[in-house]
Amino acid sequence: MNKALNPAAAREAVLSALLDEIRARRDEFEKLTYVPLDMVEKLKTVGAYRAFVPKELGGDASSPAEFCRLIERLSEADASTGWVASFGVSAVYLAALPPATFKAIYGQDPNTVFAGALFPPQAAREVEGGFEVQGRWPYCSGCMGASLIGAGIRVEGGSASGLPRMAVMPRDKVQIKHSWDTLGLSATGSHDVVVDCVVVPEEWTFIRGGRAQRDEPIFRYPSMALAAQVLAVVGLGTAREALNWLHREARDKPAITGAPPIGARPHIQAERGRAEARLRSARSFFYEAIEEAWEDILAGDDLERDVHVRLRLGATEAAAAGAEVTRMAFVMAGTEAIRRGHPVSRCMLDAAAVAQHAFLGQGTWTSAGAALLGQPSFPGYP
Repeated sequence: MNKALNPAAAREAVLSALLDEIRARRDEFEKLTYVPLDMVEKLKTVGAYRAFVPKELGGDASSPAEFCRLIERLSEADASTGWVASFGVSAVYLAALPPATFKAIYGQDPNTVFAGALFPPQAAREVEGGFEVQGRWPYCSGCMGASLIGAGIRVEGGSASGLPRMAVMPRDKVQIKHSWDTLGLSATGSHDVVVDCVVVPEEWTFIRGGRAQRDEPIFRYPSMALAAQVLAVVGLGTAREALNWLHREARDKPAITGAPPIGARPHIQAERGRAEARLRSARSFFYEAIEEAWEDILAGDDLERDVHVRLRLGATEAAAAGAEVTRMAFVMAGTEAIRRGHPVSRCMLDAAAVAQHAFLGQGTWTSAGAALLGQPSFPGYP
């Protein structure tokens, strides 16, 4: 008689089956331009959206590294699906809401899916009952599977003026305009959202990046660093998938010209070694920075500025390495990789899109260097 799987093995079996399904369906997702709702429901079963929800509300209270490793695995199967799942980080942002609002959201459903678009903040006016919100916002990744959607607002004058806020609304109060048409991350459903004169109670708004109203350890972790990390790790997973393809499909496959298999060519061997070293180095730095900060937080210590910088720098390097390694894999894969929809060309475009994100782009190198040298850095960077 077979013994029942232990909980860890059972979770791994569920995740492995899900990864197989994602790989089988990623062409479907790309044609749709979004990850469909039935897959979002399956992402809930592996804890993508309850990872940072407190246990008292039915969540898993995962550590940052645990969550990033889950997103990395999902991204090996499909970068867009990993990107959409990464918005399970939203519980950290939403902790800036009043405690009663946070509890109303996650106490009812710890797997609540939130999607938000902050920029450009649109003018809102104070009215009876809250703020009247209207406008259009691009890049609302994951909105097709969300039950709550946030939009960036600015309130001129009155008691609520100041930093940009995010107004949180039920999905049925928001229109989605299918504007997403890209080469990379093409199934993230990062469409425009439109709101037409919806009144949002003040207690359903929060200052983006504001202080959390809960005291669990995850809510003391730097939220902007975490926002960058959960996206950067998509690039790491995507790069690993590109290198895995070389082993699965190309290592012993002869060339149509009669040349030796890819794996037998010295220049490919050298490039493969460089790619492996680059990816593993970036990945080690990435998780080392996360775990160092997490240990300090669990010990009740304040994070030093250099730790903050390493968190952001590790994310930038992860994204840059992901983009570079997938480019190297594309070159190693040869002529076959130029076919539309080829796994390696898809990985290259997806990883390049990750590295284009504002949290991870070229300017973040400058911010890191400035901070390390004790100079002023851009807003949102330590």
